[in-house]
Amino acid sequence: MMYGAMKFSIGGSLKLAFRPWVEGLENIPAEGPAILASNHLSFSDSFFLPAVLDRKVTFIAKAEYFTSPGVKGKLTAAFFKGVGQLPVDRSGARGAGEAAIKAGIQVIESGGLFGIYPEGTRSPDGRLYRGKPGGLARVALATGAPVIPVAMIDTEKIQPPGKVIPKLMRPGIRVGKPLDFSRYHGMEHDRFILRSVTDEVMYEIMKLSGQEYVDVYATAAKRQIAEAEKAEKTARAEAEKAQKKSHRPAA
Repeated sequence: MMYGAMKFSIGGSLKLAFRPWVEGLENIPAEGPAILASNHLSFSDSFFLPAVLDRKVTFIAKAEYFTSPGVKGKLTAAFFKGVGQLPVDRSGARGAGEAAIKAGIQVIESGGLFGIYPEGTRSPDGRLYRGKPGGLARVALATGAPVIPVAMIDTEKIQPPGKVIPKLMRPGIRVGKPLDFSRYHGMEHDRFILRSVTDEVMYEIMKLSGQEYVDVYATAAKRQIAEAEKAEKTARAEAEKAQKKSHRPAA
């Protein structure tokens, strides 16, 4: 009931304001389980995709969104529950991964649509990064559910980092044909199979999105970017310090 009301409210508002275009919607089954594997450009991806679907799609979200105290915390929890998000405790990398996999399997076994971002985090620069061979492949192989590649287009341009007011423009969503990995059913603990399945899905996402592919993890890229920015800031501060020193009058 809450999901339907929230979807009507948020989904309707998003479609009215941004008018997202969609291709390949017929590739999503009208019923039965499936995994929607998408690139991840923006926080809004988890809202635009459900907005254009007739069915509920469940993503996972940090447990903190559901447990924050106060009125704001309760409103935030109600919002995330209303848009179909599942709380997952992400304290500890391994525990977070296992919790996400368990949540995904539960959604699939209940006949639902499970949404996941194989990159593990948002792209720092709009490019497509290497998929992590954990959640996506393990849920797919443990359940036999089809994997449907999805490409979000231009969602990162709507509200770039540092911008408070979103830009009114039309994002896009391309949905690919389902991928069948049932031939690997029960092999979810074989790391070579997990890597192969993940790479195949990422290749299909790349074709749909048209993004440049980078064969490193997005988390590593973010770390490199942060380190480069820190080094640049330090160098700039040192240069300014040296310039001020050079302009001091001689004693």
